[in-house]
Amino acid sequence: MTFSSACPPRSESSFPTGRENSMARQITIDKLSSGLWTATFNNPPINLIDPDTIGELQDLVAELESDTEIKVVVFRSADPDFFLAHWDVLADKRKVAAMPPGPTGMHPWIDLLVRLSRAPVASIAEIRGRARGAGSEFVLACDMRFASRERAVLGQFEVGLGAVPGGNPMARLAGLMGRGRGLEVILGADDFPAELAERYGYVNRALPDEELSTFVESFARRLASFEKYAIVGAKALMDEVTLPADAVFPSSLSAFFKSTAHPGTRKRAASLLERGLQRRSETELRLGQAVAEASSSK
Repeated sequence: MTFSSACPPRSESSFPTGRENSMARQITIDKLSSGLWTATFNNPPINLIDPDTIGELQDLVAELESDTEIKVVVFRSADPDFFLAHWDVLADKRKVAAMPPGPTGMHPWIDLLVRLSRAPVASIAEIRGRARGAGSEFVLACDMRFASRERAVLGQFEVGLGAVPGGNPMARLAGLMGRGRGLEVILGADDFPAELAERYGYVNRALPDEELSTFVESFARRLASFEKYAIVGAKALMDEVTLPADAVFPSSLSAFFKSTAHPGTRKRAASLLERGLQRRSETELRLGQAVAEASSSK
């Protein structure tokens, strides 16, 4: 999470259209069968995450927790350049601060990440485009991540702006790739293309873009053909030995809010906004490079 034009068409997935359940403002949910749903992000111009995104995701997670038949949910993007870009730095800070806690008692962003990780379904991120900051935190909360070799880019750029990542990706990255590589991701604040992300354990697999949707569909349908009680039971046991304790997350968000109030952080953010942050721009396409250039120009 980082502090507070129409998108180009995405190539067609091999998933059929299915029975559309809802057309939300930012997320389209398709119930392809009782056991398999897809959730497609579409929030032009670059799929920024804002309080409305959080609200829609909370509603979806509540459905995943309560539906007795859903087994697999696949998250994807309508924009091939941006899966979930990052947090909207211009979002109304008062609105963000006033958001009521989720069912866990934690801030709703932390709440939905924790609940998604523990939901009684298998969650899969089909990543095309950029997933940075809060976007990276979201895919890390999913059970599995499959990325387009040509189009996927992941990263936690917050430290490059002078901020502490708010969703505590440190806790999840340490378990996936170890302390050293986790710190390389967090402190380096650089972009990780799909092949390097695969090598580090950031994603399960990097696949050729033309094969990604076919692979994810086949895998998701395979899981959806199994018994829900077996999926839920096996995942719950895996959760016990792999997921960070819920208690580690609130302190990260507190550190984030404190760090974003620092004058240096505000100055870096303003500089990047002038260069094209939050717009379809070279700055957003190459954000890892842009934060380094902003630092060197100080």
